[in-house]
Amino acid sequence: MAALSTGALVVFALVAVALTLFVTEWLPPDMTAVAVLVSLAVLEPYTGVPAREAIAGFASPAVVTIVVMYILSAGVEQAGVVDWLGARLAALTGGDERRLLAAIVGTTGVSAGFVNNTPIVAVFIPLVTGLSERYGISPSKLLLPLSFAAMLGGTLTLVGTTTNLLASDISRELLNEPFSMFTLTPVGVVVLLVGVGYLLTVGRALVPERIHPFADFTEEFDMDRHLAQVTVRESSPLVGLTVAEALDDDGVVDPDWPDTERVVADGEPAVPAPIDVDVLQIDRDGESFFATATDRPLEPGDVLTVRGSTQAVNQFGERYGLRQLHRESVTEELLAESGHPGVLAEAVVHGDSRLLGRTLGDVGLRSRFDVTVLAIRRGDTVVREGFADVELAAGDTLLLQTPVDEIAHLGEEGYLVITEGPAELFDAVHDEAEGPPPTLGRRALVPLGVLVAVIALAAAGVVQIYIAALGGVVAMVATGALSASRAYDAVSWNVVFLLAGLLPLGAAMQATGGAAFVGSLLAAVAGVVPPLVLLGLFYLLTAVLASVITPVATVVLMAPIAVATARDVGVDGTPFLLVVTFAVATAFLTPIGYQTNLMVYGPGGYRFSDYARVGAPLQALLCVVTTLAVAVVWPL
Repeated sequence: MAALSTGALVVFALVAVALTLFVTEWLPPDMTAVAVLVSLAVLEPYTGVPAREAIAGFASPAVVTIVVMYILSAGVEQAGVVDWLGARLAALTGGDERRLLAAIVGTTGVSAGFVNNTPIVAVFIPLVTGLSERYGISPSKLLLPLSFAAMLGGTLTLVGTTTNLLASDISRELLNEPFSMFTLTPVGVVVLLVGVGYLLTVGRALVPERIHPFADFTEEFDMDRHLAQVTVRESSPLVGLTVAEALDDDGVVDPDWPDTERVVADGEPAVPAPIDVDVLQIDRDGESFFATATDRPLEPGDVLTVRGSTQAVNQFGERYGLRQLHRESVTEELLAESGHPGVLAEAVVHGDSRLLGRTLGDVGLRSRFDVTVLAIRRGDTVVREGFADVELAAGDTLLLQTPVDEIAHLGEEGYLVITEGPAELFDAVHDEAEGPPPTLGRRALVPLGVLVAVIALAAAGVVQIYIAALGGVVAMVATGALSASRAYDAVSWNVVFLLAGLLPLGAAMQATGGAAFVGSLLAAVAGVVPPLVLLGLFYLLTAVLASVITPVATVVLMAPIAVATARDVGVDGTPFLLVVTFAVATAFLTPIGYQTNLMVYGPGGYRFSDYARVGAPLQALLCVVTTLAVAVVWPL
């Protein structure tokens, strides 16, 4: 066994720090990766990674391919292809839960092999929640299988997932043989078929029903004690003020209103603490007005619908001369169907959102977009007050009251993924209820043709995949299928920085002998178990690690170790690298292991343990299936 060099110790220390940051999320993952890159370059005498090589990841074929595949996927999505698929599902399944589940996982799985699975899941979430509501099926029963199917489908081709492309780049560096477009397909087909079979049988029984199929928004977020109505008395200091004048940017009661309770301390007026109450709606003489959009001054007798805890609403009423009505009168119907432009909607903070790491107080959704947050669900925890200081994280689900055009804007501009709301937001789903599903128009021919051409050219070996994909992007923009600005917006730049920042870490593991050292330790296991079992152990170790930290970080760490272990054992490194590739693409055990898992976390009302409950048996099954399939296709 080789001695551990000083450089390897430095690299392992960086790995330990990086893993800690990934798990704790003290820094965003992409910033952690950049910090690793900088550290490797600064510590060049020990790591062997000069500055020029440290930034070489930004020119990596894998990173370039990932950038352009994001753009190609956006072109296909914008053409309405995924919406069309969803509408076809609604028409063909007829509301039967088993058929609907089969259609969702089958369509998603196959589509995710060729189009980035994140936009597929983003489009399918509102479709699934809409169909669930219409047919009386709990969305919880469908959304987790949706995410798992997208992950399974990502193993079909080289462009199925980010980690496939990254593993191909590592294979080129370590084995002088990058993956072709369909290198993974023989095993990927087996993985998809076995996974879909599991989701339709055992998985279907294990997926919990966390959200009642007929629950409305107020019931789903348990808002009964946080919504109330109050009447404005003639003596109220609010009379004559508009809602905009009465509220500050965060939506809490403005302490600068006339206030008879104000006292003097040290010669200065003492400002009373603001009250955490939002005014949502004004009812007057049979008419309803959306509070943030009206400039009508408040009048005696106006009924205000407000969000706030019992204590806050009581304090609000006492301070400003308001009389409370029965809370039972506040329903989703009252808020969503009052004739004003405000609607209720549910939205998820996705992994690339502009809201990540920011507090609602900093964002100012109410003042900037007329959007009021009523509740935030994070896993099985729901926050219904004190929003201003809540730092938003990926997977958070927000219950919003908003104008339709603003919530659509928030979705289009990359702030949120809209998962449930009024029919105007999801025409493809609701049009199906009134007639035949929509057909693909001419606008879909160009992006679909470009995508097929890119895959065909790469598969035939005419040009490298990244050259073909770059040409495809030019074709889409030149034909008007996608604007240049939309192309740049489609790229998840945090993923790009994550990849480019971590790639030098794998190189440092190789250069310092760290990978060889760990490989020799694992190779010692081969003296006890045959190589086939060792291959299975690599799958399990990789899958568990990818469920705790990012799959990207896992493949960068584990791929060099897998190849080094194979060499120590005296077998081909290809099957070991491939089993790592399949394992990182199918990390089912937690919601944080894969972005699509986070996207369905809130809309499905899942608990953290639900992922292991459904995913652990599937992970164990695929450990056996993937290991055997890899060993058959690429003999040890």
